[in-house]
Amino acid sequence: MNNKTIIEAVRYWVDDVVIAHNFCPFAGFVRQPETIHYAVCEAQDSADIMVALYDECRRLDDDDSISTTLLMLPALRCFDEYLDTLALAQTMMSQWHYEGEYQLASFHPDYQFEGEPVDSPSNYTNRAPYPVFHLIRERDITRALEDYDDPASIFEKNIARAEQLGCQHLQSQVQHCRKKAGAEH
Repeated sequence: MNNKTIIEAVRYWVDDVVIAHNFCPFAGFVRQPETIHYAVCEAQDSADIMVALYDECRRLDDDDSISTTLLMLPALRCFDEYLDTLALAQTMMSQWHYEGEYQLASFHPDYQFEGEPVDSPSNYTNRAPYPVFHLIRERDITRALEDYDDPASIFEKNIARAEQLGCQHLQSQVQHCRKKAGAEH
């Protein structure tokens, strides 16, 4: 699989799932005009992934025209390995003194919220075609939330929308994003 295909599948997911279902009410503002940076790290070794994550933090430091970065990690197919790498990434973000500067959100094809059954539709609010670390500027989140009436309700609305749509529909949509990009199933 080439990086262009992976990026296209995630771009379709941002448009067709995240924005279309309003899972992130701020995503449309960074998608049009395009201020999302897409990067692929093919490494499976956590040290190499941390280098790629640090490089993306530095990119955000150096380029204010980028609002957010989606770092795709296609080699982290195993959700447990992904979670281990995510925990390390959160620790490293703190050690690099990026707490309060950037927030790290996470998405994975097999995402499962702790305490939720694997077949819960709510898991699809964080399921993407490929494993993704999402770097978000804290100042942009703060600024966006100032214009949002009830930020605490976002998560609850997402769950309600996911339950309304159902697992089968959402799974089909995520798979369709891969298919539109020319990725294998």
